[in-house]
Amino acid sequence: MTDDTAAIRAAMIPGMPAELFARIEAGEEVWNTEQMRERFVVVGFLAPFVAVRRKSDGTTGTLEFTHQPRYYFGWAADQ
Repeated sequence: MTDDTAAIRAAMIPGMPAELFARIEAGEEVWNTEQMRERFVVVGFLAPFVAVRRKSDGTTGTLEFTHQPRYYFGWAADQ
């Protein structure tokens, strides 16, 4: 099984801290690991994305995350 997105995702990772800070400045919601786990159930990781299910209503979607510091942001519900 090949992952056609591996190179694209790897290229995204160095820019994720800047993306995180841009989202914070824009007033978007950002969660640390504990806060994210309070709101979502993790289904799987494929850095820099994590597939999740929102606990409040069962909606599935994705979050983006940074490694250092570890924060989650960019909630997008599945279409």
